[in-house]
Order: sequence, then C-alpha cells, then structure tokens
Amino acid sequence: MNILDILNDLQLESNIKLDEIPEIDLYMDQVIQLFESKLSDQKRNEDEKILTKTMINNYAKGKLLLPIKNKKYSKEHIILMSLIYNLKGALSINDIKLSLDEIINKPEEDNYPLRELYSCFLEECVNDENNFREDFINKIENINNKIDENKVLNSEFEKRFLLLCSLVNMSNMYRRMSEKLIDEFFTEQE
Repeated sequence: MNILDILNDLQLESNIKLDEIPEIDLYMDQVIQLFESKLSDQKRNEDEKILTKTMINNYAKGKLLLPIKNKKYSKEHIILMSLIYNLKGALSINDIKLSLDEIINKPEEDNYPLRELYSCFLEECVNDENNFREDFINKIENINNKIDENKVLNSEFEKRFLLLCSLVNMSNMYRRMSEKLIDEFFTEQE
C-alpha cells in the first residue's frame, strides 16, 4: 500500500453529524452503541474502544458534561461527548475541562447554543480535512524532492521516516498552540 492509499483510507470525515443524534434521550448503552457505529472507522485496531461506561462516568464525575437526568443522555450530552472524543486525542482531560467550562457552567435559563457551535465545528472539520489532504500531498512531494536531490539519502525508508517525523512535529506544534490558547483564554488569569 502506498502513502496516498493510506491517506484515502483514513476516514478523516468521521464525526457524528447533528442529524445522526436522536432527539430523544438515550441510556448509556445506547450512547456507546451510537459512538461505536459512527466512529468505528477511527479505531486503530479492533480491541480499541471509542467510548466506555467508565469514560462516560469519569466525564460526568469530572464535570465535563451537563448534569445527567434519570440516567439518560440528551442530544447535548452526546454533542459534548463527541467534542471530548475529538479533543482528547491532543489535550489532557484537565485542558478539555477548562475549554468546556463556559458551556457546562452556563446557568440553565441561559441555554448555550451548543447545537449551533457543534454545527460550525463540523463545517470546520470539512475545511480541515481538505486543507490536510492538500498539505499532506505537498509535504510528500517536498520530501521526495529533497531525498531525490540528496546524494546519501535515497531510499523509501528515508522518505517515510522523514514524513513520519514531519507529521509528528506538526502535530506537536498544533498541540502546543492549543495548550497556549487554553492557558491564555480558558483559564482564569490571576
């Protein structure tokens, strides 16, 4: 399999869409089943779990979710869990809690427009995917050109290794910038 095949096989557009979330409240097992059915393409291997009862309970105990009523989860709970799932790939649970604090701690009478925010997030995900594909293809071309011009490095291993290192470096830069945003805008300044 070549690198572009891997890119096309990634299923980058995997997110739970707003219209895929029922308007009725769900029990925990139903929430887990929804996540498994919609996000299973993101698993690295079959043993990996997208969402578990322990995770949901920890999110609730850690106050990353709105209060749960009658052991049922609303559309807003599922949206929050989807955002948490997305954020936890790069951020600590504490950073996620800080970033969600304004949503979670909004007075009940001031309904936060969570569905609208999530809709904008989903639209931005589509833009991100398109940008990622374009940048990734350019990165492959740049690395191939560098290796082809080099007199010492000239194997497929070096091309793949440089690509791996560059992607991890980019990931680290994005994560660090995300952490700086949290430190600057989502924590209380003393």
